[in-house]
Amino acid sequence: MKNHSENQNRTRQITLVLGGTGKTGRRVADRLADQGIETRIGARSADIPFDWNDCSTWDAALAGVDAVYISYAPDLAIPGAAESIQSFVDRAVTRGVRRLVLLSGRGEAEAQRCERIIQQSGVEWTVVRASWFNQNFSEGEFLGMVLDGAITLPAADIPEPFVDVNDIADVAVAALTGDGHHGEIYEVTGPRMLTFAEVAREISKAAGREIRFNRIPGKAFASAVTESGAPKDIAWLLNYLFDTVLDGRNAFVCDGVKRALGREPIDFADYARRIAATGRWKVAA
Repeated sequence: MKNHSENQNRTRQITLVLGGTGKTGRRVADRLADQGIETRIGARSADIPFDWNDCSTWDAALAGVDAVYISYAPDLAIPGAAESIQSFVDRAVTRGVRRLVLLSGRGEAEAQRCERIIQQSGVEWTVVRASWFNQNFSEGEFLGMVLDGAITLPAADIPEPFVDVNDIADVAVAALTGDGHHGEIYEVTGPRMLTFAEVAREISKAAGREIRFNRIPGKAFASAVTESGAPKDIAWLLNYLFDTVLDGRNAFVCDGVKRALGREPIDFADYARRIAATGRWKVAA
């Protein structure tokens, strides 16, 4: 009878999805809801607001929560992110959270520092360490460039195994809801590596029009980002990613999706065809 009661209580628990309106978070939340799991969106605009920069919002967001998907915006590499993650994890554990799933980044020292925080939390944990997202070209930072016909970035001729955020969401949901994922670091990538020039060719093929890749000097890119009025943390992050992370350190494919889900990851070409079919990359005649 005791075990039956405990199981009933567990099913009533809430999963908190931080960054629940973002690329991965909203997909995680949708999948949890489809499974009938009570889900709370962690965002400033949510019914119960959550703000990383206002710790007074954390307790209400954590009330009754059993598991948390941790997605930190704009990125764990941002200075000060680790301190915020430490404070939040301490608060979450104190309030009875038993499972943490962290979205992390490949090749980022600060992100790996945040990974160690959840590993030392004393509760069940899983790390989803992701490569660059496919969806940056369809619903993120580089969509405007695709629509303009030129992906103009300071990227060298170094390949990256771009990953689909739907794969990230599937891995995260498996870790939040299933057994056998505690203590795992799932380094999730796509099935092959592509340079940005090759990405442009894949998008061109799917979209039915030419998308060029133009490499520009890092200083010119940094100046353009600053002049665009982008927030300082976004400007810092973009420069950091191209100056530091995209240097070849991540130029290899990993098996995180296969280990977590038992299937192969989505290929960039399949992603590109799917997005092209929605009309996202069409431009007005």
